[in-house]
Amino acid sequence: MEGPALIALLTGALAVSALARRLGVAAPLLLVAVGLALSFLPGIPDYRIEPELVLLLVLPPLLYSAALDSSYLRFRDNLRPIGLLAVGLVLFTTLMIGLAAWWIVPGMPLGPALVLGAVLSPPDAVAATAIGRRLGLPRRVMTVLSGESLVNDATALTAFRVAVASVVGAGYTLLSGLGVFALAALGGAAIGWAVGWTVHRVRRVLPGDLAGALGLLVPFGSYLVAEEVHASGVLAVVVAGLYLGHRAPEVAAASRLQDAAVWKAADTVLEAFVFALIGLQLRGIVEDLDTGLPHLLAAGALLTVVIVLTRFAWVFPATYLPRRLSARLRARDPAPPWQYPTVLSWAGMRGVVSLAAAFAIPRTVDSGAPFPAREEIVFLAFFVTVATLLLHGTTLPALIRRLGAQGGEDYVDRLHEAEAQHNAARAALARLDALADDTPAHQPVLDSLRRQAEARSNAAWERLGRPDPEGVERPSVVHRRLRREMLAAEREVFVRLRNERRIDEEVMRRVMRELDLEEAALERE
Repeated sequence: MEGPALIALLTGALAVSALARRLGVAAPLLLVAVGLALSFLPGIPDYRIEPELVLLLVLPPLLYSAALDSSYLRFRDNLRPIGLLAVGLVLFTTLMIGLAAWWIVPGMPLGPALVLGAVLSPPDAVAATAIGRRLGLPRRVMTVLSGESLVNDATALTAFRVAVASVVGAGYTLLSGLGVFALAALGGAAIGWAVGWTVHRVRRVLPGDLAGALGLLVPFGSYLVAEEVHASGVLAVVVAGLYLGHRAPEVAAASRLQDAAVWKAADTVLEAFVFALIGLQLRGIVEDLDTGLPHLLAAGALLTVVIVLTRFAWVFPATYLPRRLSARLRARDPAPPWQYPTVLSWAGMRGVVSLAAAFAIPRTVDSGAPFPAREEIVFLAFFVTVATLLLHGTTLPALIRRLGAQGGEDYVDRLHEAEAQHNAARAALARLDALADDTPAHQPVLDSLRRQAEARSNAAWERLGRPDPEGVERPSVVHRRLRREMLAAEREVFVRLRNERRIDEEVMRRVMRELDLEEAALERE
């Protein structure tokens, strides 16, 4: 991909993402739709997904950022349902799609059909989690959905490696295939934990900028190290991200602020890039086809139906059957209402990993002959990816509302936050009282700090109350509004003094950062 074409793609993708936010729609869906519409326009470059670019430079940072933002404790508590989806469902989907493609697509041998099954087996939950978060899906559903998306790529890419090797002539027995899975899983997890453990201890002694720079290397380094020893690079990235996210409160505040800003920006750029790229593949994929397009369109539609039914056929038994078989599990973890597995079953959108894997299929086998049905696999992977994105993405919000599957956890969260803020304020005031004897001459400072601690606690309790009467603002709301106006006035003065050359640019930026941090704290309140 040429430099100007890449810049044009990134710029356009960010513009479409901004439009999606203004329209209140999921950005991935609009990006794919716009990409499809633009793919045949004259003058649009021939954008092709480069598997190495996606699997090394796009997938690791996206997975790492998602893992940093995930809860290790919730992930561990839901390891059983996550494992059933991320491992069991991926392998089940590989088999079912492989058998269906073998039967549906004329002339496709079983080996390449299983390759297609592995390509299409991992859902991409980016769009689903964005929709679920906006509509207030229960926290456990969100944990299972995001946990599945973190781990399923590792299972799918390992299954893909085994299936491709069997077709090209490197053949795997069942025992050797299980060995590949074991090495990928255990090796990737061990490397990810080792990277996370090492980086955490190094970052605790580094300044904020160096700690942030080291964090940028973690997803790429853990991925490359794991792949070098034939372990799962994806799993290494996820484990490293979960570990470092769990231990983040132990590093300097400056590092946490910097990490949050960097990875949020990276997510926005990379997600916009990959979903726009998906839509723009249409022209090149159609041009590469040597077989009848109508037959493949029909096959793609049938395989989309098979994927949807396969997910339902797995999710519901995986949700309720273990509880039927185990009284201990039933007592410890009661069965959820049927609406929750329904939402999980309908959140099976495919994404860029499926397309990257399809494009990574070698063009020839060991004998030098062409890889069987390669162009058909690429087209069907593209068709099913786009079909599931548009089908599930456009209907999932209505389904969640129709089923009443919102979690209603907002009030409970605010209650827990208020209790935690109250306890934290008491601890802070106790620490202040213990230090007050050392600073007897600074009573105004002590009083100011006490008021700040009490105001933070009171603001959390206020958010639990009923909506404000018309025209009446809570004290904390008034405080934020007035303080923002004061900060704006201070900024105007600093900018004016800079423009009049009465202070240097560096001085202005330093004080601006202090004002920005205070405003960010106000937004959090």
